Amino acid sequence: MVHQQRSQGRLSPSGDTEDIVALLAPRLAHFAGVARTEHVTRAAQEMNVPQSTLSRALVRLEQDLGVDLFARHGRTVSLTPAGRTFLASVERALAEIERAAEEVRADADPATGKVAFGFLHTMGAETVPGLLHAFRADHPRIRFSLVQNYGEAMLERLRAGELDLCLTSPVPDAPDLVARRLDEQKLRLVVPADHRLAARRRVRLAEAADEMFVTLEPGYGLRRITDALCQEAGFRPRVAFEGEEAETLRGLVAAGLGVALLPPPAVPRPGVVELTVTAPRAAREIGVAWLAGRPDTPPVAAFKRFLLSRRGHLLPD
Repeated sequence: MVHQQRSQGRLSPSGDTEDIVALLAPRLAHFAGVARTEHVTRAAQEMNVPQSTLSRALVRLEQDLGVDLFARHGRTVSLTPAGRTFLASVERALAEIERAAEEVRADADPATGKVAFGFLHTMGAETVPGLLHAFRADHPRIRFSLVQNYGEAMLERLRAGELDLCLTSPVPDAPDLVARRLDEQKLRLVVPADHRLAARRRVRLAEAADEMFVTLEPGYGLRRITDALCQEAGFRPRVAFEGEEAETLRGLVAAGLGVALLPPPAVPRPGVVELTVTAPRAAREIGVAWLAGRPDTPPVAAFKRFLLSRRGHLLPD
C-alpha cells in the first residue's frame, strides 16, 4: 500500500521542531491506542473518550504530519507503512514519558522521595554523616543524592536545578538564592610538628607573616577567608602550594612544606600541631542555601526544616 501526501498538511517540512511537538504530543496516546486495537470504537471505550473526539484527533494528526497513518475498512482500521514506522517511535516516546513521570513522582514521595544535597569536602568526614543519621531516624526511607564540591561550584549546581540544598561557606548573598546561617567553625593555624611555633597553644596570625602557606585554590570559600584574615593581620600570604582538599593540605604541612589555616580535622593527623588563632578572630560561617522561588518536594521540605532546626549545633562537638 502506498501512502499519499495530504495537500492540507498544517506544517511545512521546514516548520520548527518545537511547533511540531506542541501540535503532536496531545494526540500520540490516541494514535497508539487505535493502532493497538485497530478499531476506533473499541479504542475510544478503552481510553474513555468519545469516539467522535478520537476520530477527529486522528484526522488532525494525519493532517499535521501530511501522511496517511491508517487505512480505513468500515469500523476497523489498519496501519499504513508510514503508520507502522510512526508507531514504533511513538511507543518508545510514550514509554519514556511514563518512566519519567514515575521517576519524578517517586522522588517527590513524602516517605521514600529523594533529596539532592551538596556540601563542602570538609563537611564530608563527620558532619554530614552525622546529620543524615539523625534525620533518617524519623525519615528512614528518604533517599539522598550526595555531592561534595567547593562553594561556588555547588551554587552553580543549585542554579542549574541539580541540587536542592547545599551546605556552604561563606554564606552566599545573592538575589536568586536563599541562605541561612547555621553555625560557625573556628579555624586553626596548622604547623609542622617541628615548627618554631609548635610548642605554643595560641598564636596571633601576624606571627606567621613570614611563613610559606599551603592553601586551597582560588575560588574556594576557605581560600577567600584565608586571604581576608591574613590581610586583616597585616600581610599577604606567600603561597607555596594550592590544592583542592583540606586533608591534602594537612599532609603538605606535615611534610614541612608550609603552614595552613584549616578547620579542625575529623581525626587528629600526626606530624602537625593545630594552634588557636587569637587575632584576628579566625572562623568561618556555615550556612544552607537553596534556589529562591523553587517549590520544595515533601522530602526536600522535611530535610530543610531539619537543617534549620540544627542552627547553632550543626557541627560535631
